[in-house]
Amino acid sequence: MWFIYQFPLCPFSRKVRLHLSEKGVAYDLVRADPWDADDDFWALNPAGRTPVLHDPEKNLTLCDSQAICEYFEETSDKAPMINGTATQRAEIRRLVALFDENFFSDVTMPLLHERMKKRLVYRQPPDSRILREAMKLADGHLDYMDWLIDNRAWLAGSQMSLADLAAAAQISVADYLGGIDWTGHEQSHGWYQVFKSRPSFRPLLKERMDNIHPPEQYAELDG
Repeated sequence: MWFIYQFPLCPFSRKVRLHLSEKGVAYDLVRADPWDADDDFWALNPAGRTPVLHDPEKNLTLCDSQAICEYFEETSDKAPMINGTATQRAEIRRLVALFDENFFSDVTMPLLHERMKKRLVYRQPPDSRILREAMKLADGHLDYMDWLIDNRAWLAGSQMSLADLAAAAQISVADYLGGIDWTGHEQSHGWYQVFKSRPSFRPLLKERMDNIHPPEQYAELDG
């Protein structure tokens, strides 16, 4: 049995959870806040980051969201998420990196720091200037998503792929933290509403971070 060490607003854990759920891989959740991790967690992942997948029966531990997803792409034939020709697979991986790296550093990471970590760890108020800049950069990313959706059925092509899962994971955390303004982004908003209705996504909408509440529309399927 797989155990996923994660915390509710970890976008990379959400990406892995979406991937495993789409593939029908069973797992249980273990709460692991990296800023308050114990020695057992550090022993599983010396980098001290979530997610970590651990199967004690097999004595197998997997770290890093992309490495984890690639592992299950190679070991599970159900619902392939990196598929198509070599060119199509390269495009999927390009977009996964765009959301895992650029969207995270521009949008998700500053929102997490200002609205979660400052509150829970440092007991400090958020910096409104940083929040405004994150939302401005989010708007630019949504512009690019709008263009992709105007030209493709899904972000990377004709089928849902890991690129969609990575994007949905990052956006869901930013949305929880009030960092997404859908005004003028009907294409991206429609894509996200479709994603929110998927069985793999619904459990994420029910989870809450300690003392940090999302906007009212966060869990609404048409929100």
